[in-house]
Amino acid sequence: MELIEQVRDGAAYIEEKISVKPRLGIVLGSGLGALGDRVEDPVALSYGEIPHFHSSTVQGHSGRLVTGLLQGCPVMVLQGRLHYYEGLSMDEVVFPVRCMRMLGVDSLIVTNAAGSLNPDYRPGDLMLIRDHIKMVTDSPLRGANIDEFGPRFNDMSEPYSKEIRDLARHCGARLNISLKEG
Repeated sequence: MELIEQVRDGAAYIEEKISVKPRLGIVLGSGLGALGDRVEDPVALSYGEIPHFHSSTVQGHSGRLVTGLLQGCPVMVLQGRLHYYEGLSMDEVVFPVRCMRMLGVDSLIVTNAAGSLNPDYRPGDLMLIRDHIKMVTDSPLRGANIDEFGPRFNDMSEPYSKEIRDLARHCGARLNISLKEG
């Protein structure tokens, strides 16, 4: 159970430093780190100062955890993601999200830059993901189930909340932002 103790250590360190109890987590991928700079009353922690966090090695990922208010909502924002291709284990990749969960975050928005096989999609298009095909054989679900992280097997009939996708489409339409879906 070394993993759960490491997550508790990381979460306890974060909780000691922050001033809000975040409910929404946002993981910012390539090109979107500036959203973290819009957090009001921010408390920013470098990944390297948080016990058991790894620093991101990807160019353009600042590697900071920022908490505060975004449009009045208490948030925890990760400015940069950790990636399996950086040589990290899956447990190390998902470690920050597990800390978020332990701190009370119950909704998560994850962003990334990716390609598409749809010839109608162009670079710069915004796309809501409704499903995915997992092509990596390693999994953070391997090993003993840790109840604090929730059930081992999630219901994958709707891996990306239809309610939240509908809300994103509604907000996009109100702001005249075109959203693709795939």
